Amino acid sequence: MLNWLKSIANQNESALRGMKPLLEKVNSFEESLSALSDANLQKKTEEFKKRLSEGETIDDLLPEAFATVRETAKRLRQERHYDVQILGGIALHRGSIGEMKTGEGKTLVATLPAYLNALEGKGVHVVTVNDYLSRRDAVWMGEIYSFLGLSVGVLNHDSSYLYDKTHGQEESRIKNQESRSEEDEKDKERDILGSFKVLHEFLRSCTRKEAYQADITYGTNSEFGFDYLRDNLEYSPEGLRNREYHYAIVDEIDSILIDEARTPLIISAPHAESGELYKTFARIALTLKKDEDYTVEEKHKSISLTEAGIEKAEKSLGVPNIYTEKGIKYVHHLEIAVKAKALFELDKQYVVSEGEVVIVDEFTGRLQPGRRWSEGLHQAVEAKEGVEIQKESRTFASISYQNYFRLYKKLSGMTGTASTSAEEFLKVYQLDTISIPSNKPSQRQDHNDFIFQTEKGKFKAIAKGVKMLHEKGQPVLIGTVSIERNEVLGAFLKAEGIKHEILNAKNHEREGEIIAQAGKKGRVTIATNMAGRGVDIKLGGNPATKEEYEEVKAIGGLFVLGTERHEARRIDNQLRGRSGRQGDPGETQFFVSLEDELMRVFASDMVKSMMGKIGLAEDEPIENKLLNKSLESAQEKIEGFHFDSRKHLLEYDDVMNHQRKIVYERRRNILLGGIDEVGVYLETASGGLEEFLKIVEGKKKELGEEVFLEGTRRLILQTIDLFWVEHLEAMEYLRGSVNLRAYGQRDPLVEYKKEGLFLFKEMEANVFEQVTKLLPFMALRAPAVENVELKEIHEGAEGITQSGSGGSKSPEARSALTGEKIGRNDPCPCGSGKKYKRCHGA
Repeated sequence: MLNWLKSIANQNESALRGMKPLLEKVNSFEESLSALSDANLQKKTEEFKKRLSEGETIDDLLPEAFATVRETAKRLRQERHYDVQILGGIALHRGSIGEMKTGEGKTLVATLPAYLNALEGKGVHVVTVNDYLSRRDAVWMGEIYSFLGLSVGVLNHDSSYLYDKTHGQEESRIKNQESRSEEDEKDKERDILGSFKVLHEFLRSCTRKEAYQADITYGTNSEFGFDYLRDNLEYSPEGLRNREYHYAIVDEIDSILIDEARTPLIISAPHAESGELYKTFARIALTLKKDEDYTVEEKHKSISLTEAGIEKAEKSLGVPNIYTEKGIKYVHHLEIAVKAKALFELDKQYVVSEGEVVIVDEFTGRLQPGRRWSEGLHQAVEAKEGVEIQKESRTFASISYQNYFRLYKKLSGMTGTASTSAEEFLKVYQLDTISIPSNKPSQRQDHNDFIFQTEKGKFKAIAKGVKMLHEKGQPVLIGTVSIERNEVLGAFLKAEGIKHEILNAKNHEREGEIIAQAGKKGRVTIATNMAGRGVDIKLGGNPATKEEYEEVKAIGGLFVLGTERHEARRIDNQLRGRSGRQGDPGETQFFVSLEDELMRVFASDMVKSMMGKIGLAEDEPIENKLLNKSLESAQEKIEGFHFDSRKHLLEYDDVMNHQRKIVYERRRNILLGGIDEVGVYLETASGGLEEFLKIVEGKKKELGEEVFLEGTRRLILQTIDLFWVEHLEAMEYLRGSVNLRAYGQRDPLVEYKKEGLFLFKEMEANVFEQVTKLLPFMALRAPAVENVELKEIHEGAEGITQSGSGGSKSPEARSALTGEKIGRNDPCPCGSGKKYKRCHGA
């Protein structure tokens, strides 16, 4: 391990040395560019584009283009890129991850490669972790891009925008408000917080397509990913949103490509009703006892039923053997009901809001409305909480984040904490990690952990420690692992009379505002570890006078207090990184207890026995370097486990990805192609028969080429979609069943690949057969066929985390040939001879 770390350090040093000549070239342009008028500086963009058209490459343009962006930022925002930021920009342009400490100005760094790569006219995507940061970064940096003649789009969950500098007239008003000194403190703060909301004044609404047509588009990972899936459900070229996957810069890349990589993106719609079953099994689960009727494996987040538990369930259901009498369906319902009871806690993994179970992001503490757990788990939690049980859903499209981001020809990213995951970035995404030195040396003090016997003792000690810091005016940011812990800790602080602000999913819309003010003198802020990521915490507040800044700096800067070690070292390092930005002083320390999940499950017996022998009071800590190393060792083991889990997901998704690419490429060729492409498809579908092709030619003459093309295109696309949805379900069932084959000494992945290929070929044959069967009966008038189900998904369904779309109505069925509504008892239009409800309406 030590040799590997030394090797990485040597490679990093070598990479930085290789960038130095380019940095010198960038700096060499500074004097000449600073002498240009604004008008001549703006002309640089057209000059660069002309040089590209004449044969130069963007690598050739890099030094002067970077220098142009630096000069523009200096004039418009009074922010000149430091040399280390130029190095970061070079790393991003070369398709690497730039690891830059918190407060080093990553948002400004991204302007360099974004501008340079946007000159090619193929679009650049800047990916952020939430909607607020997409808007904020687009507005802050849009001023630079707009000055240089580039357009900027923004994708948000329910809207999209274009940066419009004519909307920026509010800027001077904001600056005036922020600089006033003789006003009531509360009014002053209200104005400051209001400035976050004024970001909308710089943005005007636009269509999704317009946002993608911009030179540079800001948006969240889920918005980009779901739009990719939606584009591959479209029936008309006009409905397509995106163009090509040219270049992406991923901000907080570790959060997006690692933390969220175990959760695939899924678009689905409600499909079946089985609410009573979930209620029945929720009642049974309530009667079962931990360790007697079921066991919990906390490391793997799984449960196992005991013989006693199975017998209890059988007695409640009135069946002698649940496995033979009711089959796998009842066993599955029983297991997920117990899982919902044992592993999913209210105000930790989810909250109940307005009668609905809403998922809480375990990393950020943010609510995830519209997202649902898959395989009936969400319904099991709904039954447990006694709220209305939503319909189960049917998957229409899905992709993992790993395979989505592999679509880009070039990918890069920024974060303050990539080194501990450098191996995964390299193996999965072929991304090198380059650590960029900070502009100023770090002055932050990272203290050893305080370890307590009990959680209650830990919280008591935290409250006492925070009170001492608060009394001397040192601002404190307290990081927790869940909403529930926020509330518990808040009660302890209240008992000590400490005024504080709690940030969690219940007030997450003010996230950026609350975090931005965490550096004010005497401020105490409680937040989940990842909350407000991307928002700078400045000493004295944001903005702060020089006096306010110096006052907080003199008393030690921001004190970051972690209340629990996270499973991943990166998350702990991100929390620490909130303090000591740009060479400011700061302190960090973690308070942990033997009752914390990480310690309880993973800490060594040595730690536990040492704590037991010392005999301290519950709020007295032990501080020891060996204990710190033991904790980090436990974290390394968990990181390895999660890496294997993500790798496992990817191995299976790679099988689906190969099939997905074939289907989506074929679908897009039909969607965008003309009569020739459709003709080639029909020839392939029929196996080149002399007879079918004659029918095709006859239909072409009968309907006219344009009408024939539109009708045939719709028929092919709807047939592909019909069988692809069924294939997705078949592959999901296959995925769940192949694991059992390991008992027969067969590799589940090999089995999945082999049978998956067979199923895919069978699906293709069925699509071809259906198209050739239905085309001869195509009506004289080309119908304007509307797939209502997919339309609802585009307009109303949320992106789903592992399933479900909350709230879409059951779509009505319409014929692929006539566009007319199909009754449940009507003959199925597929030609099977069955009633619709017994065939494709089942």
